[in-house]
Amino acid sequence: MLNRPRRLRKNPLVREMVAETRLSKDMFIYPHFVVPGSGVSNPIAAMPGVSHFSIDNLIKDVEAGLKLGLNKIMLFGVGEEKSEDAHTAYADNSLVVNAVKELKKAFADDLYVVTDVCVCSYTTHGHCGILHDDYVQNDQTVEVIAKMALAHANAGADMLAPSDMMDGRIQAIRELLDQNGQVNTAIMSHATKFASSYYGPFREAADCAPGKGDRKAYQMDFRNPTEAIREALLDAEQGADVLMVKPGLAYLDIISKLKQNTNTPVAVYNVSGEYSMVKAAAEKGWIDEQKVVMETMHAFARAGASIITTYHIKDILTKNWM
Repeated sequence: MLNRPRRLRKNPLVREMVAETRLSKDMFIYPHFVVPGSGVSNPIAAMPGVSHFSIDNLIKDVEAGLKLGLNKIMLFGVGEEKSEDAHTAYADNSLVVNAVKELKKAFADDLYVVTDVCVCSYTTHGHCGILHDDYVQNDQTVEVIAKMALAHANAGADMLAPSDMMDGRIQAIRELLDQNGQVNTAIMSHATKFASSYYGPFREAADCAPGKGDRKAYQMDFRNPTEAIREALLDAEQGADVLMVKPGLAYLDIISKLKQNTNTPVAVYNVSGEYSMVKAAAEKGWIDEQKVVMETMHAFARAGASIITTYHIKDILTKNWM
């Protein structure tokens, strides 16, 4: 007897019925870049459709997103005073701290706020930690990262997303949070953040390009899948509630391997370079943007991600692509 799998691909009705991968707007997180001042809404040239917002305009944009069902955001602070020790990263009146407070005042539990926890936008040299002799010092950086996480949690952040890739930072953050009564603040670790060339537009958006050298001494080597899984599982052991793979498209195998090796939810960050390449090709008319974006989102979910951080989600929701 001839097997005919095409029977279940005959028309859209049957294809929808047997679809193995499904997306929901509840899976998505939208990244925001908050800057000092008021009345600021400046498009980011390298990331069409994405802007820098001051807190007042951030609240307006978040409110518009909530009406679409976009109720989870990730905050990045840009434009704070830079220093060798990144002290503004953990100040009680930092830009992100104030933004979280205002967002929670405006939207309370209707909005789930995730904050990036990394000092690259707060250091004069642009590296993700405290630099001595051209080398990022792991344990000194972990102390700063933990204090930054606590400041965000005390402001009302629901989840913290450390992206520095220092050893032991998840344990340090979890212990400091618990010691200060923040036992319900979740941690989404950038567990396997690769030293990738896909971050270019983000580094313009967040003003965090390293002034000298690169980040290969602390971010993951993209040649090493076994090491990547080990890194992620270590973070889970230390108390991470969610494990993130970053970037996404070039690392679908890592998402899949991680999903198979952990019971912890797996997230993916569809990063700026991936986003901007799609936008540029669509602008040229070389691709169908909707089809490429939705194929990409399904690929992330198919690989095993249950949480997707992406700049595309506004288009997906406003244009009814899903």
